[in-house]
Amino acid sequence: MKRSILGSFIGWLLFAVISHAQPTDVKILSERKDKDGNIIRTIQFYQGSQRVTETRIIRPFVNLNAPINPDTLNNDSLMVVVSKSRFVLDVYYRKRKIRSYKVVFGPKPHENKMMKGDRCTPEGWYKVHEKHLSGRYNKFIHIDYPNDSAYARFYRLKQKGTIPPNAEIGGDVGIHGVWKGGEDMIDMGIGWTDGCIAMKNTDVEDLYRIVKPGARVLIRK
Repeated sequence: MKRSILGSFIGWLLFAVISHAQPTDVKILSERKDKDGNIIRTIQFYQGSQRVTETRIIRPFVNLNAPINPDTLNNDSLMVVVSKSRFVLDVYYRKRKIRSYKVVFGPKPHENKMMKGDRCTPEGWYKVHEKHLSGRYNKFIHIDYPNDSAYARFYRLKQKGTIPPNAEIGGDVGIHGVWKGGEDMIDMGIGWTDGCIAMKNTDVEDLYRIVKPGARVLIRK
């Protein structure tokens, strides 16, 4: 059992090194609609030398971007809600939805983060820690992972033997844009990040204006 865990850990680390490369040679292998109007799309692409095949359920999406003045918003009344199953980031102000954006995650979007290198997006309650410009990803909104709750879960996983005893918890998780010319990655639902939440550059610029450090962030399945 321990060998299996260690083997998986090494595999994750090796793939994490490759994963920093931008997806190339993107192809849609198949696409169809189900009875609910969702698009079932199978995509193939390369990250470095690694060929990746992913199937995504793309649900109907309505972009919500009514004009607002960020200077009039109370940061304590803002809440960012990330739905990993819907591939959507919503912004609520005083319990009313004021924004909705398409987002993508890593290759295993429905799995909760366990440790550094697994490329999963952590679930739970967080806060915006800080935000800054990013030469590679336009804007970066950093959340406070790992917080106390994340550390408590991480140590429980170690005690159970779910992750190796020498595993690290990881960090540098945030919401960011894409490289120039990479906006199609969002529309196509390609899971290319190392666990961050990626969105179109125009959307991350809009969100960057709205949220400030301290804003609440809920990431859920």
